[in-house]
Amino acid sequence: MDPEHRKSTRTASKAGAPAGKGSARSARRALADPKKFPPTAEAAQSSAGRREPATESGSLPKKTASDRQERPQVRTRGSRSKKAPVGAEDAQFFGAASGASVDGQVAPTALAVPGPPIPRAGSGREGSAPSALEREPKPGPKGLLVRAPSLGRKEAVQAGWWPRAVLEKLKLNSQEISAAAEVVNRIVDQLLKRLQSCESEFRGVALLRTGSYYERVKISAPNEFDIMFKLEVSRVQLEEYSNSGAYYFVKFKRNPKGNPLSQFLEEEILSASKMLSKFRKIIKEEIKNIEDTDVTMKRKKKGSPAVTLLITKPKEISVDIILALESKSSWPASTQEGLPIKSWLGSKVKNELRRQPFYLIPKHAKEGNGFQEETWRLSFSNIEKYILKNHGQAKTCCEINGVKCCRKECLKLMKYLLEQLKKKFENRKEMDKFCSYHVKTAFFHVCTQDPQDSQWQSKDLDYCFNNCVTYFLQCLRTEELRNYFIPGVNLFSRDQIDKISKEFLSRQIEYERNNGFPVFDEF
Repeated sequence: MDPEHRKSTRTASKAGAPAGKGSARSARRALADPKKFPPTAEAAQSSAGRREPATESGSLPKKTASDRQERPQVRTRGSRSKKAPVGAEDAQFFGAASGASVDGQVAPTALAVPGPPIPRAGSGREGSAPSALEREPKPGPKGLLVRAPSLGRKEAVQAGWWPRAVLEKLKLNSQEISAAAEVVNRIVDQLLKRLQSCESEFRGVALLRTGSYYERVKISAPNEFDIMFKLEVSRVQLEEYSNSGAYYFVKFKRNPKGNPLSQFLEEEILSASKMLSKFRKIIKEEIKNIEDTDVTMKRKKKGSPAVTLLITKPKEISVDIILALESKSSWPASTQEGLPIKSWLGSKVKNELRRQPFYLIPKHAKEGNGFQEETWRLSFSNIEKYILKNHGQAKTCCEINGVKCCRKECLKLMKYLLEQLKKKFENRKEMDKFCSYHVKTAFFHVCTQDPQDSQWQSKDLDYCFNNCVTYFLQCLRTEELRNYFIPGVNLFSRDQIDKISKEFLSRQIEYERNNGFPVFDEF
């Protein structure tokens, strides 16, 4: 729908402990020789073989009962989470008696690889230093950059950092999880009951179990939670907003009498702002009835779909609550070339995933200096969860009796790198628009370009992490990070993030890589 014809549509107003000092100095001395550590360059890799998943036609890999117990607790060393089929509701997040679970927040992802694929630069295996050829940038075809070599075990020691030591620090404490779970679970359960009450317009709401805890990639501390309440809507018609590919107006094909959502219609358009306002009002009223816990609601951020609660007992915890419309119709045309997992997870899995529901969240599209408040944004958090849980070509990848890869470990390190840099430069506006979803999107692309399990062996963690860093740097420099599901959406376009901010983050990441990631030992 042309926004110029939407005169009546309302628009918002314009708008850890420090490491030893010696290691950092050693790192700088070791890296002082440019011949030993040449400047890095990007490029992309050769195509990987396809494979068909060993599954029955039209079905996803079957999982054991243990997979359905989604509890973000510290497991015994050596244990592995198994995979669960899409569409099957997982068991309780924390296993609380109340039956509530904590869900994850959605955000866009990426597809088209920005620039040519990056070739693998050598073994990079732990215990062996790279050869002279691996240490020098390799020439490529005209116009192509070539991937920089990774640090082997020897160079990693010289640079003063150990990936495994950092990951050990990122493990969540079981006692802290239990304390946070008890409080969050109780609040979520009470809010869900209130929303499901007969007098509520949201009485059909249910929990959508997604997010970093369910994906098993939560890091640092259990002090931030994302919860999604899904509401199924049938027979809806989507009208793309301004050729955005990601934002839509939602209309009902027919409006049966008694539809509780009819009160949110504005000229036949389901108003995202009206629904979010009422959703927020109910939650604000209900938290006043929560006992033995101090809960407050943060002020609404312009353009944000989240209702953010702040819990101060037993410790400070932030909870983002998202309302999502669930549609079981065919995915929009803008996603047709998205989800490029054929060579990674197989065409059968891709076809099955595209038959799963998609979601719409009340995220407003930018319109000039303000926001178009009636739009809904596409979300595929359920698919992201499945991909991360079922990330290997082998069905047993990372299971108890299977071979362990380092995919998730690389993602955790990438998330931690961005998290630490945002802390270090919290007063710099250049860092404001970057979020963990950018890292997650880039990681999915690296998994696409390196689809084989053999390319993610656990012993090659440092090499694989360096590949992820290299790819992310390439995205920053080329200003191109394609949404994994909607390839027409560039998350690093200049109307999303300005060039100066991307150059700033690129310089900081380069510094960290060249000096052994000292930021991992800060804060």
